[in-house]
Amino acid sequence: MAAPHSTTTKMAEEALEAPAKASEQLARNAGLMREAGKRLRDLSPPFAATLARGSSDQAAAFAKFLLETHVAMPTLSHAPSIGSLYRKTSPRFDGVPLIAISQSGRSPDLLAAAADARRQGAVIVAVVNDAASPLAHLAQIVIPVHAGPETSVAATKSFVCTLVALTHLAAEWSGDEALLAALETTGAVLEQAAQANWTSAVPLLRDARTMLVLGRGPTLPIAGEAALKLKETSGIHAEAFSSAEVAHGPMRLIGAGDPVLVLAPNDVAREGLVERLAEFAERGANLVVAGLEAELVPTATVLPSPRDVHPVLGAIAQIQSFYGLAEALARARGLDPDHPPHLNKVTRTL
Repeated sequence: MAAPHSTTTKMAEEALEAPAKASEQLARNAGLMREAGKRLRDLSPPFAATLARGSSDQAAAFAKFLLETHVAMPTLSHAPSIGSLYRKTSPRFDGVPLIAISQSGRSPDLLAAAADARRQGAVIVAVVNDAASPLAHLAQIVIPVHAGPETSVAATKSFVCTLVALTHLAAEWSGDEALLAALETTGAVLEQAAQANWTSAVPLLRDARTMLVLGRGPTLPIAGEAALKLKETSGIHAEAFSSAEVAHGPMRLIGAGDPVLVLAPNDVAREGLVERLAEFAERGANLVVAGLEAELVPTATVLPSPRDVHPVLGAIAQIQSFYGLAEALARARGLDPDHPPHLNKVTRTL
């Protein structure tokens, strides 16, 4: 079946490669992940940590959700500057897995922070697209995401593949049979998501200057990535919030005609969401919703999203579908999503 959106940009082409790349990754990493899971179980650390920036930091937030809900492992975000600038990585990192996520594995601040953490005894787990990168050489455990070359500045397939790799790691670490079984359906679920047409939202978002993107539980990091991509590719000041947290202030910003993109989770985190969206509808917001039945949000533009899937895979499927919307929206706004201004594929900070 042909893709419903254009493949005239690298962003669109690369996003459509993600389902096959993710399936390939799961097969290639099977033995590696079993070993990594056993090593981390034997390590029995008091907590875990993540280290990342940009889209990779949204993937790190997804890792936090996975580790805390499936591995029962408290997980913190280790700010790169603590190790790269301040050189104050705590000695309590001794024996703690630090999951460093980077497509290139070459960002100087991540390398410096990972090196500082390793000096304190941290076990560096590098999740990278380039397994020959400096970050991979620094790590004790290397997890390649096998996304292949990605030339568009806006990361797509590398992000999807990173989420799949983190899910695989959490499943093996925890021994979660349901999650391991769900991973066997990854290729089919992501292919369905890649073919889903979300461009009905383009007319509602074409002229937007600001908007909210809502998620919760497994979809909150997905909302974060979507908001980041809307900034990068369309120049929209999009901000991601939890659908629970948005009532604590940000809801004040939304009035008649303002767009709100909602990525509904397919688990207990959707509790109260329909009622919250009704409040937005009463304020005249233009709701664009994925993951809910149309009859639950009658005033919204409802986007197709896989429902009868594991909640973790459902969340990954939503970002797969979103990339088609983001690419089409950028072009509708007269922009080139492959070359957003002021951005580079590898960001070099310290």
